Amino acid sequence: MPSGLVTAYIGLGSNLGDRSRNLEGAIERLSSVGIVGAVSSFYETKPWGVEGYQPRYLNQVVAVDTTLDPLDVVTELLAIEFSLGRARQDKNASRTLDLDLLLHGDNVIKASGVTVPHPRLHERAFVLIPLVEIAPDLVHPVLKRSISELAEESDRSGVSGLV
Repeated sequence: MPSGLVTAYIGLGSNLGDRSRNLEGAIERLSSVGIVGAVSSFYETKPWGVEGYQPRYLNQVVAVDTTLDPLDVVTELLAIEFSLGRARQDKNASRTLDLDLLLHGDNVIKASGVTVPHPRLHERAFVLIPLVEIAPDLVHPVLKRSISELAEESDRSGVSGLV
């Protein structure tokens, strides 16, 4: 497991209730993970991998400098989701808050129900685009390609920036 300070990138999403307030509340609570650094803009996105209607998501990505290992980061993220009213229902169900550990330094981990980097990071424009905003030169530790390259190749059709 990693030691010392690493930068973790966390994807945030909400499509129920006051979406922006849900994300802002999550960022306030990320101090339990570490020191919040860069925060992307909000992006409105269509639901990904969903059949039928769901409200659009508000997404963003946050960089957090942390000494926690990936499993502890995920444990904290689950606690934050719960504290802000997340009810875990069906996979891909609408939610007040979804927090995903996207990257944890250069670490590559598959253990204890935690996979880092996030296994679908490179497929999801709704996290790649905000990640490019705050860390364009970051390199995916498995694919060995920059986040900017991966974002350019992603299907951006369901993602729009908010002013």
